[in-house]
Amino acid sequence: MTIRGRHTNTRTRASRAIKRASDKAELDALERGIAELQNAPRPSTFAELPLSGRTRQGLKRAGFVDLTDIQSHSLPFALAGRDVLGAARTGSGKTLAFLIPVLELLYRRRWSASDGLGALVISPTRELAIQIFEVLRRIGGAHTFSAGLVIGGKDLKHEQDRLGKMNILVATPGRLLQHLDQTVGFDCASLQLLVLDEADRILDMGFANTLTAIVEHLPRTRQTLLFSATQTRRVSDLARLSLKDPADVSVHADDARMPAQLEQYYMVIPLEKKLDTLFSFLRTHTQNKILVFFSSCRQVQFVHEVFCRLRPGIPLMALHGKQKQMRRLKIFEDYTRSKHAALFATDIAARGLDFPAVDWVIQVDAPDSPDTYIHRAGRTARYNAHGSALLFLLPSEEKGVLASLQNKGVSVEVIRPRDSKLQSIQNQLQSFAFQDPALKHLAQRAFVSYVRSIHLHRDKATFDVSALPLAEFAAALGLPGAPKIKLLRDLKKAKAAAEKTQPESDSGSDELSGVPAVRTRHDRLFGRQNQTVFSEHYKNLLDDTFDAGSDDDELLTLRRVDHDLDESELSQQKEISKRKLLQGQSKKAMAAAGLRGSGDRVLFDDEGNARPLYELQNEQSFHRVGDAAEQAKAWRDKEAAQLAAADVADKSRVREKRKEKKRKMKERMRELAEEREEGHVYAPEGEEDPAEGLASLVLPGERGGSSGDDYITSEESDAYEAPPEKRRKSGPSLAEQEALAMRLLST
Repeated sequence: MTIRGRHTNTRTRASRAIKRASDKAELDALERGIAELQNAPRPSTFAELPLSGRTRQGLKRAGFVDLTDIQSHSLPFALAGRDVLGAARTGSGKTLAFLIPVLELLYRRRWSASDGLGALVISPTRELAIQIFEVLRRIGGAHTFSAGLVIGGKDLKHEQDRLGKMNILVATPGRLLQHLDQTVGFDCASLQLLVLDEADRILDMGFANTLTAIVEHLPRTRQTLLFSATQTRRVSDLARLSLKDPADVSVHADDARMPAQLEQYYMVIPLEKKLDTLFSFLRTHTQNKILVFFSSCRQVQFVHEVFCRLRPGIPLMALHGKQKQMRRLKIFEDYTRSKHAALFATDIAARGLDFPAVDWVIQVDAPDSPDTYIHRAGRTARYNAHGSALLFLLPSEEKGVLASLQNKGVSVEVIRPRDSKLQSIQNQLQSFAFQDPALKHLAQRAFVSYVRSIHLHRDKATFDVSALPLAEFAAALGLPGAPKIKLLRDLKKAKAAAEKTQPESDSGSDELSGVPAVRTRHDRLFGRQNQTVFSEHYKNLLDDTFDAGSDDDELLTLRRVDHDLDESELSQQKEISKRKLLQGQSKKAMAAAGLRGSGDRVLFDDEGNARPLYELQNEQSFHRVGDAAEQAKAWRDKEAAQLAAADVADKSRVREKRKEKKRKMKERMRELAEEREEGHVYAPEGEEDPAEGLASLVLPGERGGSSGDDYITSEESDAYEAPPEKRRKSGPSLAEQEALAMRLLST
């Protein structure tokens, strides 16, 4: 045994020595390859790069073969240990450009779990961080490094317990700074590599101070990789503070940002026709994967809700910033796996997210800048895939938006929708708003958020709130009138002051159309304070102040408009007066005059059209349906079949209840018998034994008699008698059973 153990230890030491020599030879070859790569021609495939065998295995398993432009330009510098300032259009493969250096750097330095945090990747949004982490898992599965994901919306304590064991960390700025300040034992002193992905987006989202605080926690001697889709002054300032002698890698000039395989179109559509055009587009593209952008969360919520009710024939999803983290993650994963679906989203999905095989990107609301347009359209035609982008523009926006896009080198082609394919949904939306007050409230908030987004545009010459047809837009959302908005009133006052004119009093006037409001008898009726049912609800509609959110902090009320009456409308008013007079006489008089009663009720069908609640048929129409006797017989047969089915279900349910009662009674009697045998059940003097009352319940099916349906208690035994022919088979009588139970208790 001793000799065998010595031989085993010798072989183990020999194998370890061979492995160490092999690893050292591989590391030496990698170092030589990296040094030679600086003077070699630009590589075009991953096979030409000096990468470790484990990284090559992960890339092969994930299906990555060819290098993109940003990867072929930046990887030689990043693998050599230099800081990199990279800029490339969206969808160009920047994720692999910084994840491969992360894996290779830690592998060449023999990083282990005991060495702590070696690489840190900071991403602006949770969805992008999750996407980066998934790519890291795909290509780094053969390595032995531990990796973690730290984002908001997760359990902080759960993350704190595992944070100290991570070698690679993917995080969002806010949650990362929280851990740096609060988590005991979380140390970044040994950090080797820092990655800032979508740096321009991080700064645009207001994380500049957070990023500065994070950098103060990190060691100065580190490698830094900074990637963004656009090079702005703020990104350049950040690069000067964080990078040392960086390699500036900008693979796309400003006039060549968009991929060649991307087809770009735009439509000139009036504001009130946008939803009609979008719905018609979805109805005619049910076999495509579509991404639809809106300017605010409330618009996404409203359009998703009403389109789900309209059912355009394609799965619908919604992604916006007001959703919980787990909900956003599930929608992100579902849309990624879907082949045919439409996702309504805000600009939260415009940066960095890689949705595979997106066929169309539709921008219903104009972007706030050309860079936003580039990022939105970049969700399709990624890598070498083909895709199309469609932009909806108002007639007032066409000239200014196209000019700004052309200044960025983006050229879009105009197309026009086919009138035969357009379908109006305004009647359906009005029907939905009439039937569902919550949906009407959501439509009002969507209206306010859109107006506010236009007001916040930087290009005031192109995006003028006062020039929008807001009354028509409100009708297109299904609202009976355009809500009042405080910012419009302020704009009118400011404009009036600038023109040195006396501002008009806004009491009792319509801020959107300038038509004075009318106080009708209905207003006076609902305004009466003794009408407790309706006055409070009507008052809330008139004085509804929304919560101070990001896009709904404006005062919104309903309006009433007094339209000028022409001759035809005056005659119609006279006809209404005649109808009221006839109604006061009799319904027969109204019918003779050919007028409908004012009390007739109507219903709305699926198309939003109104019809009477009760539709009368003449005798000929009735006989065309079939013979009256046959119709009556068919109705009786149908009702009889329904009654029979209900009877069977009722009997089955009663039988199940009886069986459950018997089972519980047997179980309880068995428990009492066991407790009695063990001596745990006794009755104090003068009190009834608990088992005695239970023994008085007789189960006819259990005593060898008939399988009766009901339990028979001692109080009911006098009134109950079995039929004479069954009395002989019923077993011991109730009195005999009680006597037997007493004898058992006495023993």
